[in-house]
Amino acid sequence: MSDEIKNAEAGEDSFAAMMQAMDEAGGETLRVGDLVRGKVISVGESAVYVDTGTKIDAVVDKAELVDDKDELTVKEGDEVQLYVVEMSGSQIRLSRALAGVGGLAVLQEAFEGKVPVEGRVIEACKGGYRVELLHRKVFCPASQIDLRYAEDPTVHVGQTYQFLIIKLEEGGKNVVVSRRELLGREQKESSEAFLANAKPGEIFEGVVVRLAPFGCFVRLDSGVEGMVHVSEMSWSRVDKPEDAVKIGERVQVKLLSMTPGDKGGVRVSLSMKQAQVDPWLSAAPQFKPGDKVEAKIVRLAPFGAFAEIAPGVEGLIHLSEMSFLKRINKPEEVVSAGQMVTVAVKDVDLEHKRISLSLREAEGDPWAEAPAKFAPGTAIEGTIEKKEKFGWFINLAPGITGLLPKSRLSRAENVKELDNKKPGDTVGVIVEEIDPAARKMTLGLPGGTAREDGEWKSFAPKTEKPMGLLGEKLKAALNSKK
Repeated sequence: MSDEIKNAEAGEDSFAAMMQAMDEAGGETLRVGDLVRGKVISVGESAVYVDTGTKIDAVVDKAELVDDKDELTVKEGDEVQLYVVEMSGSQIRLSRALAGVGGLAVLQEAFEGKVPVEGRVIEACKGGYRVELLHRKVFCPASQIDLRYAEDPTVHVGQTYQFLIIKLEEGGKNVVVSRRELLGREQKESSEAFLANAKPGEIFEGVVVRLAPFGCFVRLDSGVEGMVHVSEMSWSRVDKPEDAVKIGERVQVKLLSMTPGDKGGVRVSLSMKQAQVDPWLSAAPQFKPGDKVEAKIVRLAPFGAFAEIAPGVEGLIHLSEMSFLKRINKPEEVVSAGQMVTVAVKDVDLEHKRISLSLREAEGDPWAEAPAKFAPGTAIEGTIEKKEKFGWFINLAPGITGLLPKSRLSRAENVKELDNKKPGDTVGVIVEEIDPAARKMTLGLPGGTAREDGEWKSFAPKTEKPMGLLGEKLKAALNSKK
């Protein structure tokens, strides 16, 4: 006699014994494979006892009714829905799925009653997986192992799951199982329960399961998936979802809305940033005008650059606040996105969530030391920046430029030599006047006059006032008597 036949006969004998046990239990129409609903009447050290309406109370292993944290999910008085997996004269055993040794009859019962059977994935093979189920090797197609395609097939190998038998042929030689249908069923049940009780504004913990260019999808503990748009992933600016999260990461999310989906079901919108405290309430108040802080340039605009001084807190560096040294026309002349810089806080407006920043004040104002360094009368060599009709702009130091008026140039002894100079050439000058508040400086040329036309007389030798012809004769006569 072959092993297959022996197993089949053993299974039939076992099934007959179960039927006899059912009769001994009171004659109720309860059989192995039935999905029954009962009330928890007692919780023991290792088992939970359930009243199924029969003369004999049913029992289920406590380990089958715990969550991922090994915490019991039921208490006395709760209703549970489980499968009958074993019957004897003194006991009815329940389980979330069939497991252990079973013959052909048990397989047939599970197949016809659509009872979940526990199995372990042995290996990946062509088109799917080999699964050990009730001490038999069966086949699970790749499309039926999960709700979504797995990039790495080996992720399921070694895992123990519950399966449904979807094909049973050739006396048990051709058995095909599916896990997808069970997952779909569980997902539907949990989804309905979640949607019936969840309210917008509630905070949940979930797991990131997928990334997309526009955001990420988070599976909530209830089994429902929701989408977090890239704009809702962080208070800081996020350009790509992978910069903020990774698949498998647990995150806190806030339920924003639940709306009907295009293909039925419900579209769930979530927010990660709104599950956290607004940094404009927690971090921004610590910044005060005059503070110098490290900042990251996050984006450029025609009028300046935005810099992040704390996660989610951005300030504006206006073009006019980028440099004391030169006129800036575009922010990219000074900074680039991603660059770390030191900035000075100029103004904080918490009500409108605005902070003004300055690059140039953080670097220091070169005019602050100009009065001591460039006192009137100081002779110094400068570089011609620009030649205008009214004079030349001469750069004396980074950020310090003075004006050499045209009137000074026209009276220079070496006018022709000066006329040949061009921007970038050096020229010797003398500081005449300086106004640090207005950031202005008037320059002169060595050996030239220090005043405008008409003021040259202030440098001329003092002479007596002319007295006329009579006065001159009288003076001559007086001198001849001496």
